[in-house]
Amino acid sequence: MSAAATVFGVIIAGGGSTRMGGGHKALLQLRGQRLVDRVRARLSPQCAGLALSVNDKAAFEGLGLPLIEDDAALKLAGPLAGILAGLDHVAAQQPSTEWVVSAPADAPFLPADLVVRLVTARTAEQAEIACAASGGRVHPVIALWPVRIRGELRDALLRDGVRRVDRFTARYRVAVIEWPAAPRDPFLNINEPSDLAKAEMIADD
Repeated sequence: MSAAATVFGVIIAGGGSTRMGGGHKALLQLRGQRLVDRVRARLSPQCAGLALSVNDKAAFEGLGLPLIEDDAALKLAGPLAGILAGLDHVAAQQPSTEWVVSAPADAPFLPADLVVRLVTARTAEQAEIACAASGGRVHPVIALWPVRIRGELRDALLRDGVRRVDRFTARYRVAVIEWPAAPRDPFLNINEPSDLAKAEMIADD
């Protein structure tokens, strides 16, 4: 069975976009295409299905993707809350699926081999989670998660007040998979206007 048949994708689009001046960063245009559409196009062929984790459903209606929101007690609690919402969604809607890959909606250059390499490395290293890295930097939001840890993640968020993704993943065995950052970092995040300008210069489509 292929990696794509066993992994569900969750695009995280619930951030506050403060460094971009507010609004919905996922809806910003890069060479005439919304960032979220670029992420969707890259992730969709690698997954059994996709959902979008948001904090404002009205802004994202019409995209043709299931829209999932954070638990009411975890509004604006960061990407871990969005990952938890994705795990809960898959547990309820795709009960035979055991794995979720998460990626932010502002990473328009995701590699075509993201899921297969995460799955392969996790299996080879007998890890519980697999995270992407590039240029010596780990990207913990771009990761492969077992659906079965959603209870532990909920406890970490609600009981322990954990907000940083790497603080949560430190509790587990994590496989880290490195991609080359040149000639273009596949995990470039659009966090501020200068990042969007850089992406415009290096985008090849």
